[in-house]
Amino acid sequence: MSASAIAKQARRSAGVSATRRVAKARRHFRLRKKVTGSAERPRLVVTRSSRHLYAQVVDDSKGVTIASASTYKLTDGDKKARAKQIGAQLAESAKAAGVSKVVFDRAGNTYTGRVAAFADAAREAGLEF
Repeated sequence: MSASAIAKQARRSAGVSATRRVAKARRHFRLRKKVTGSAERPRLVVTRSSRHLYAQVVDDSKGVTIASASTYKLTDGDKKARAKQIGAQLAESAKAAGVSKVVFDRAGNTYTGRVAAFADAAREAGLEF
């Protein structure tokens, strides 16, 4: 689906949320033009919903997920603390799979709050990006 198709689809529904969806879609497409994962340096994708944070390490050349983590089953702490926990978890599972360098794909999310906390925790646990 192209950027214009997503923008057109989001404009159909009125309101502020439609504007936010369009802006996020534009940021995501602009970012994905530049960021691709390879076997040497896979892509670290972060998806943020209102309640949870999901992260994957993806090799785009093969189309394979190498490691993944999410806050889905975590209950302790606030959202930012959970993001730090999965940052450390993902870094450990990626290192176990033989990955130490990644390319960070924030998926149109701004680099603040939970996304930044996740990234900092992954860096502290040994991932390079």
